[in-house]
Amino acid sequence: MNMPHHGVAEKIVAQLSEAKVEQSLGKLLLDAGKLAPQDAERVLRLQKEENLLFGEAAIKLGLISEGDLSQALARQFEYPYLSSREGGFSPDLVAAYQPFGPQVEQLRALRSQLMLRWFAAGHKTLAIVGVNAGEGASYLAANLAVVFSQLGERTLLIDADLRNPRQHIIFSLGSRQGLSDMLVGRASHAAVARIPAFVDLSVLTAGAVPPNPAELLSRATLPILLEDFAERYDVILIDTPPAGMNADALTVAARAAGAMLVLRQNHTRLAAAAAHRDQMSGAGAELVGTVLNQF
Repeated sequence: MNMPHHGVAEKIVAQLSEAKVEQSLGKLLLDAGKLAPQDAERVLRLQKEENLLFGEAAIKLGLISEGDLSQALARQFEYPYLSSREGGFSPDLVAAYQPFGPQVEQLRALRSQLMLRWFAAGHKTLAIVGVNAGEGASYLAANLAVVFSQLGERTLLIDADLRNPRQHIIFSLGSRQGLSDMLVGRASHAAVARIPAFVDLSVLTAGAVPPNPAELLSRATLPILLEDFAERYDVILIDTPPAGMNADALTVAARAAGAMLVLRQNHTRLAAAAAHRDQMSGAGAELVGTVLNQF
């Protein structure tokens, strides 16, 4: 297939750049490589002839799929999500890969509750605490971070599980400096990883797994660090170790001043959940809510 003359391609791109909402979609499709310039010219012609929206015309010509159109619309309205395997993140990141499924609808409902009950009151930091391992706290923290960023909130996700960290795996960040390194002064704010696939999402991984996690998290450095982050971000979510395994989660929740307890259906014992709720309250952390994870 012959490509159009360079000047023709520039003219088509200029047409799309100057167009209104429907046709600005065309520029996004061009930039994403979903349309070639000569294809865009065909779409523009059909759009005019049949009074169609740009995306409708492109689909009618068989040039793009419904999925391609949904992706472009998401970017147009600053609500990015990813197609399967794009970005290389874990499939657990359902807010990125399945944004219109029932799980993500529930995540958005939870986001709304947290905005009203916690963040709108001026708080910036929230610890996400599971009672036991395998109850989905890391999964919930990661996906909540994505949906908060999709809302346009400057969002930071911190992995404070210095024993069995997960967020570097979920976001495919590999081995890098993180929270543990910052707590001992071996890393700067450059350790925070910006996630370019999303509008306003950054992740601070756990970093090197230390021999003394409880002592590191108890240092005065952590609240100072959180205060500094509060100047830079609107929402700070902290993934913690399971509360039933050690005192780390209690320490982090107290530093954050607020916590959300994650329970798993048919898995978490209510007596254990009630005990950890009381412990967090006694340590000065407000229990903002409890989530029953069914997934």
